Amino acid sequence: MTSTPFLVFDLGDFKLQKGGTLRAAKLAYTTHGTLNTARDNAIVAPVWFAGTHDMNTWLIGPGEPLDPERYFVIVPNLFGNGLSSSPSNTPAPFDGPRFPAVTMVDNVRAQHELVTRHLGVKHIELVTGSSMGAMQAFHWAALYPDLVRRIAPFCGAARCSRHNQVFLEGVRAALTADAAFARGAYTTRPERGLRAMGRVYAGWALSQAFYREGLDLTALGYSSLEDFIIGFWESAFLDVDANDLLAMLWTWQHGDIGDNEHYRGDFKRALQEIRARAFVMPSQTDLYFPPEDSEIEVAHMRNAQLHVIPSIWGHMAGGPALNPVDAAFIKQKLMELLRD
Repeated sequence: MTSTPFLVFDLGDFKLQKGGTLRAAKLAYTTHGTLNTARDNAIVAPVWFAGTHDMNTWLIGPGEPLDPERYFVIVPNLFGNGLSSSPSNTPAPFDGPRFPAVTMVDNVRAQHELVTRHLGVKHIELVTGSSMGAMQAFHWAALYPDLVRRIAPFCGAARCSRHNQVFLEGVRAALTADAAFARGAYTTRPERGLRAMGRVYAGWALSQAFYREGLDLTALGYSSLEDFIIGFWESAFLDVDANDLLAMLWTWQHGDIGDNEHYRGDFKRALQEIRARAFVMPSQTDLYFPPEDSEIEVAHMRNAQLHVIPSIWGHMAGGPALNPVDAAFIKQKLMELLRD
């Protein structure tokens, strides 16, 4: 996985929610803009599954919602994404399949250390992100309700639903069925498993309407359905370490804002204690995080509004480098939320 330059925050030996320790833990991140004298103009923009800080640049820049001339924008990388501590960059003996289980809570606790202790932020104007980035936004608001003023999760949820877990089990099975995977102790890249994983994704990340309209051909320029599956989806994960993918997948599957010492499994209470003003933006056709799940979440939150992205791009409405119409919708809502 390649990326633009980034900074690294050394967390030391970081104790994990489910037991164990992430030794000499490192959190990769980037910043844009300057923290003001009141230390209250920060925006946190976490990344999605297998993404890096580069994935959020479409929202950052002069005149964009995350404007570095007004805000101090912090983009932390997930544990497991190959830049922060991951199976692929952790020294033996805790590398590869021996990398410990890291939760969404662990990620947000580490980010809190970065944001408050290292960078000196006193208040966060907004936490926003797509997919796993959205899940982190919900966790920020539930774990640190006095710190976060606004959240804008899009194409994500406050927990991984049972249906979403079924999809992820299919991804795991496709990847690990490759004999070259060797239970995570591979010596050569398990290419068949990575390609099979991409094919599983192809049926879930985009909607039935997307394929019915043939947008893989007309909007993305592929010559056939097979060309699209190979060229876009089989290639999507080939450069990502397989154990890194599985580490992030485990984090995704176990994401739940109620699963921590404070809320003790009470999901509704966790939603009710979020004080941040929230714009929750599901994609109308998302098969991972459908609008019905978002409706339930918003119904239990104090100060939340539901804004459904009217898209046939399914989950990919939240990765709109390919899709300017959905990008414009998300940007407009972010600007509206930040104006209030």
